[in-house]
Amino acid sequence: MKIPEELQNEDKNGGIVNKELKKIYKPSKEYSSEAVIKSMEEYRDIHKESVLNPENFWGQIADELDWFKYWSIIRQGSQFESKWFVGAKTNIAHNCLDRHLAGWRRNKAAIIWEGEPGDSRIMTYQTLHREVCRFSNVLKKLGVEKGDRVVVYMGMIPETAVTLLACARIGAVHTVVFAGLSAEALKERINDASAKLVVVSDLAYRRGTQVLLKPAVDTALEDCPSVKSVVVFKRDADSKVNMLLGRDHWWHEVIQSANDDCPAAQLDSEHPLFLLYTSGTTGKPKGILHTTAGYMMAAYYTSKVVFNVTDEDVYWCTADIGFSIGHTYGIYGPLLNGATTVMYEGALNQPEPDRVWKIIDKYKVSVFYTAPTFIRSFMKWGEQWVLKNDLSSLKLIALGGEPANSHVWYWVHKIIGKEKCPVIEAYWQAETGAIMISPLPGATPVKPGSCCLPMPGVIADVVNKNGEPVAAGEIGYLVLKDSWPSMVRTIYGDSKRYKKDYWNEFKGDFFTGDGAKKDKDGYFWILGRIDDVITVSGHRLGTAELENALASHPAVSEAAVVARPDEIKGNAIVAFVCLHSDHTPSMLLKEELRDHVTKEISHIARPDEIRFTEALPKTRNGKIVRRLLREIASNGMVISDVSAIEDYELLEKLRDDL
Repeated sequence: MKIPEELQNEDKNGGIVNKELKKIYKPSKEYSSEAVIKSMEEYRDIHKESVLNPENFWGQIADELDWFKYWSIIRQGSQFESKWFVGAKTNIAHNCLDRHLAGWRRNKAAIIWEGEPGDSRIMTYQTLHREVCRFSNVLKKLGVEKGDRVVVYMGMIPETAVTLLACARIGAVHTVVFAGLSAEALKERINDASAKLVVVSDLAYRRGTQVLLKPAVDTALEDCPSVKSVVVFKRDADSKVNMLLGRDHWWHEVIQSANDDCPAAQLDSEHPLFLLYTSGTTGKPKGILHTTAGYMMAAYYTSKVVFNVTDEDVYWCTADIGFSIGHTYGIYGPLLNGATTVMYEGALNQPEPDRVWKIIDKYKVSVFYTAPTFIRSFMKWGEQWVLKNDLSSLKLIALGGEPANSHVWYWVHKIIGKEKCPVIEAYWQAETGAIMISPLPGATPVKPGSCCLPMPGVIADVVNKNGEPVAAGEIGYLVLKDSWPSMVRTIYGDSKRYKKDYWNEFKGDFFTGDGAKKDKDGYFWILGRIDDVITVSGHRLGTAELENALASHPAVSEAAVVARPDEIKGNAIVAFVCLHSDHTPSMLLKEELRDHVTKEISHIARPDEIRFTEALPKTRNGKIVRRLLREIASNGMVISDVSAIEDYELLEKLRDDL
């Protein structure tokens, strides 16, 4: 394995030279006084204790939750073979719901939901508990037993959360498939998991249209012999759905007679909680398996100390529940902490680019967690959409899902947070289960563009190809040492691949797949996936650095860089560029951008082609789908599955603009 050459260049903070971006932003005394961890001294003491005696550290946190039976050993084994809270019995649904019912929280809003058309609902903890118990009994009546896999293919509606919690309550293993993936992609995941039951909504609303989901299930199940039953939730009263007699059941019919008493199953600490399929380098999705107690511990603790959610707060993570962030920080983490969490069904700019800010204003959201990609879109649409709404309720803004360069961070700090609200950037992956590196907003001085310091209980480092720590400021590979409770236990059905992909490369440390550097203060700077590189005339260039160089130009709101084959150079650099609303595409601007990249990096990095576009193809979770841009740049057509894309019409426009 070789470090990509572009990751050996000094990070330029997006190419912007600005004293505001190089400042260190300390927490306010007022915020620190109310935070769980209130100072760097306290953080250092906790972190030191957590790595010297992790069993004692996690054991103390575990005492804050409910257990049917306590553990005999907190951690058994090491690295990829480790197990946590061995011998214990617990249930994450019980800790999300039942634990809050004895006091006043039973009447507190657990979920505030808003549909894209404007309809809304509020489910209290007591109501959510009742519905989860009822649907748990429905699942059992349909033959679902402990350990059975249940596929969830639904939009962002409260019943999706009910389904996940009901599965967890009875010990079934849920696997959420993003609502919008194709029938073929759905079939792959159902068959890999050997799912027994599918829960689907008839449709979901997206960008003002109805996205039909049940037909995709019908097509997929033509070749899924393991599925015995399908439960269909009717999102739209007038929708027409084909129902297969004996297999398909309407949610509203089967739940009508269901008992609302369903004791939570007493599950082993290592009992599988969920499978979540991520895209692998081979193209075949891989099922990330998380278990009950360890995942529960980290989801609870990281939500508590990173977001500082109190009983007065309204919390909103914009991620779709079909992604890992939607699991941990949309549902489980907030509910474990007794928080009020917001769920929104549709596109964040529907019907206008201020839908997000209207929701924050309407429900007085105080903790807001979103992706840098969404922020770049907001920047392109213009700050006027933010400023027309009252965002004074915000107490904390968190960014995650991908690296946020410093100019994105500063825009959030200035325009959304009004220079008063802490802005943090958190680093983690589906495989880690929870946040690994992040500022603690009441303690950590923030450097824009850095995810700062490892969480308590986490040992992170930047190493060279031999697994040796690199010097401060040098680029290397980001690894996580030892083990932690919420780490992925295996790739479902492929334990050899799990060990090979994550644990074999660097002397038994967990390899994240990301390039990074650590500065003299120990702060981590994530530079993106090491395989996102373009080789041009023998020189390796990173797409992240190229995109940051383009985004540092005042005309550019967002950019994506891909390669297309070139007979002479091997690869040519093609940049898809979105402009701020006050700039207009032109040949002159293209040349200016080429010169700008040359100045920021080198002549080798000069884009061969720049294409202006109004938007970039993204998933529902806001990640740019570069494989589609590579196909368009290379041959003018898309051959890959596009069902996960946010805006289908955009791809047609990109092709038409060739």
